[in-house]
Amino acid sequence: MMKISTQFDAGSAVVKDLSNPADIRLALRPDNASEFAQWFYFRLQGAAYQNCVMHFENAADAAYPLGWEDYQACASYDRQNWFRVPTSYENGVLTINHTPLSNSVYYAYFEPYSHEQHLNLLGDAQGSGLCRIDDLGSTVQGRDINLLTIGNQVESDMKVWIIARQHPGETMAEWFVEGLLGRLLDPQDPTARMLLDRATFYIVPNMNPDGSVLGNLRTNAAGANLNREWENPTLERSPEVFTVREKMMETGVDLFLDIHGDEGLPFVFVAGTEGVPNYNERIEALEDQFKLALLNASPDFQDDYGYDKDAPGQANMTLATNWVGNHFNCLAYTLEMPFKDNANLPDDDFGWNGQRSLRLGEAMLSAILNVVGDLR
Repeated sequence: MMKISTQFDAGSAVVKDLSNPADIRLALRPDNASEFAQWFYFRLQGAAYQNCVMHFENAADAAYPLGWEDYQACASYDRQNWFRVPTSYENGVLTINHTPLSNSVYYAYFEPYSHEQHLNLLGDAQGSGLCRIDDLGSTVQGRDINLLTIGNQVESDMKVWIIARQHPGETMAEWFVEGLLGRLLDPQDPTARMLLDRATFYIVPNMNPDGSVLGNLRTNAAGANLNREWENPTLERSPEVFTVREKMMETGVDLFLDIHGDEGLPFVFVAGTEGVPNYNERIEALEDQFKLALLNASPDFQDDYGYDKDAPGQANMTLATNWVGNHFNCLAYTLEMPFKDNANLPDDDFGWNGQRSLRLGEAMLSAILNVVGDLR
C-alpha cells in the first residue's frame, strides 16, 4: 500500500490521488499565511521497484513557474545523500518520474536543512571555543533568533554581518553558512586566522526558523516576506528583522552579505546596491574588488548573468541589502545560488546541492579577506 506523508520538519505537499503509481496526483501547498508556493518535501512509502510518476498539477501557479524549466527534483533514501531524479515541466504540470529502489524515499525541491541541523550547527560553532551565541529575541511562533559572534569585538575590528535564509525554502543558504563557519572556526586555517585578527563576524544562520519548520518557501509564520521588511519592521509581523536590525545599529556594519537561492537562474551571482541614495564611487570600487576576489576564489561564481541593476535612486529600500548598504554606507551584497544546477559547472547526478553551497561558503572567506582592509 502506497503512502505519502509530510508530517515532519519542512514537509509540504498536497496529495490528491494515490491510487495509481503511474499517475500520482499532487499539488504544491502554499506558505502557511501567504500565497507563495514552490517548496515541496514529502516521503513516499510502499513503492519499491515500481515506476512512480508524480504530477504536481498546480505547478503553473507556483511563485516562480520559470523555476521549473530544466529543473530536476531531489531525492534521498536516508536524508543524508541527495541526488537528482528525472523531472519535466509541460502544460503547467511538474512531473517527477522515478523508480525507487527502497520502500521509503524522500523527494524535495532542494536538499533540506532541518531545524535539528540548525541547532547542531549552533552547538558545533559554540563548541569551537571561538564563538559566542546570543539570543536576539523570539520569532512569531516563539523560536529563538540566534546570533553567532566570532572575533575580538574591538572597536578597530571591521564588522562583517552575514545573514541567511530570510526565505526559508532557500536551504542552500544555511548550507553555505555551515561551510563558512567550518572554515572560519578552524584554528589551523590561515585565512580564518588573519580575518579574525582584523574583523568581528556577526552571523545569523537562519533568519526564518518558523518558515523553515513550516515548509514555507518565502515567508515567516505571520506571512511576512522578511526581505521586504527592512525599512519598517515590527515586532508583531517581522520580529526576526526587527531584532537583527536593532543589533546592527548597536555594532555598526562594514560589510553585509545576505545569502539566498534563486529559482530561475542556473548560476551563482551577486546583486549590489547600485540604486540606493548613498551609492558612490568608493562602494562601486569595493564591489568590483570583491567580485574579482570571489571569481578567483571559486569557479562556481560568475558575473555575466544576474539581476538587472537598479537605476540610480530606484532601489527598493525594503530589501536587506539595499537598506543596510545605504544606512551604513557599506559594501553590501545579496548572494544568490541556484535551485537547479550551475550551468557554468554542471553536475548531472547532484546539480547544485548542499555540499557545493558549503564549499562556496568556505571560498567566501578568501574574498572577504581580499577586501577587509579596504572596507573603511
